[in-house]
Amino acid sequence: MPSPKPRIMPVLLSGGTGTRLWPLSREAYPKQLLPLASDKTMLQETARRVEDRSTFMAPVVIANAEHRFVIAEQLRGLGIEDATIVLEPVGRNTAPAAATAALIAVNEDPDAIILLMPADHVVGDPKAFLKAVEAGVAAADAGKLVLFGIKPTAPATGYGYIHIGAALPEAPGAHTVAAFREKPDTPTATAYLADGTYLWNSGIFLLPAQAFLDDLAVLAPDILAASREALEKAKSDMDFLRLDDEAFRASPSISIDYAVMEKTDKAVVVPADCGWADVGSWSALWEIGARDQAGNVIAGDVVAEDVKGSYLRGEGQLVAALGVEDLVVVATPDVVLVTRRDRDQDVKRLVERLKKDGHEAATQTPRVHRPWGYYQSLHMGERFQVKRITVKPGAKLSLQKHFHRAEHWVVVNGTALVTRDAEELLLRENESIFLPLGCVHRLENPGKVPLNLIEVQSGPYLGEDDIVRIEDVYARIDKANEAG
Repeated sequence: MPSPKPRIMPVLLSGGTGTRLWPLSREAYPKQLLPLASDKTMLQETARRVEDRSTFMAPVVIANAEHRFVIAEQLRGLGIEDATIVLEPVGRNTAPAAATAALIAVNEDPDAIILLMPADHVVGDPKAFLKAVEAGVAAADAGKLVLFGIKPTAPATGYGYIHIGAALPEAPGAHTVAAFREKPDTPTATAYLADGTYLWNSGIFLLPAQAFLDDLAVLAPDILAASREALEKAKSDMDFLRLDDEAFRASPSISIDYAVMEKTDKAVVVPADCGWADVGSWSALWEIGARDQAGNVIAGDVVAEDVKGSYLRGEGQLVAALGVEDLVVVATPDVVLVTRRDRDQDVKRLVERLKKDGHEAATQTPRVHRPWGYYQSLHMGERFQVKRITVKPGAKLSLQKHFHRAEHWVVVNGTALVTRDAEELLLRENESIFLPLGCVHRLENPGKVPLNLIEVQSGPYLGEDDIVRIEDVYARIDKANEAG
């Protein structure tokens, strides 16, 4: 007898920016794309939890269009080739994303259940998580909208809480939701912890797709209408599905909690003891990290002497700390963050101030990722700029030209296949080439190892928008602000 077809569609929400983990996490490369809790990125760890195709359908990832190539590459790194990557033209919180996912699911299977998961959560015990999902399926099959609640281990003020009600007879392990509670102050959180009938709201949902859409039609019809139109007018872009810009922008920006879960009479909660953490701040990383005898979590290039209860991270710069306590010190190649650990929730205020001041570091990283690899500015001078360019094996940049700059490329290691007007030249380590102003050129890595080269640009204007694409394997002809 054949095995039953899996009905659970994993949906990974990858639209967050993670500003409280700045400067490591930024809009251009947010926390879910980073390896913060293991050697895999948080997106990869989320995908790994639901990779069993006997239980789960192929995943759907709902993401910012800017991150599409990185997400696809990270999934391929896990051997996941069948994911549907849906691109949001603009962030609209979780309710429109959930609506879009549910519409995709019912088109594939009218009885589908969607497992909605933020891609930036830590689950220390994946087996316990899957056991909780299994318990939630019975409730979902009964038409209930399931969310997962986590037993509190501390009076956390950064999470919403769920007051659990009576057990659900038709779904062992599930309970009615007596009430939703907003993020509390410390005395209230302490009372919740002592009470024992309050759970952290994990933000993970198990939803029978059609029942969820039925509730949306009543409780948030504008969200459903906008999501449906955005999906109907969506366009395929290589391996991605681009939602219609105008239609999706018409949707209100609201969370699934506010739009549906706090209004529906179908909400139930399944307690889950699975080592869950919403890694939304540096103190959260300190909580889940391996602390030394002095209570410090140390990552990267760090020297610490007489330091207690601190999170120290050196990414590209040495961090040297002496005689301090309860601090967060994070150094990246372009930023050093220093804050008290109990003030780390306010890091986003710094980011907002930097944005207001027009500081590029608020949103951009020094290393700019592209589908072919990445580039990084090493030095900017008067009428010149020096960059490092790394091209993945088999990848190539667009065929292009510039109006305001010439370029000189020096191969550091690897092999470069260079197109320069009518010429095609093969360059190896320590060889170089000059690309005069206006010439049509392309860089390609024909080898099996990464290609690294130094690019020296010279001219009166060196902005990334000085590029005319003539041909591009990544379909970016109309997107001139994406360098390379």
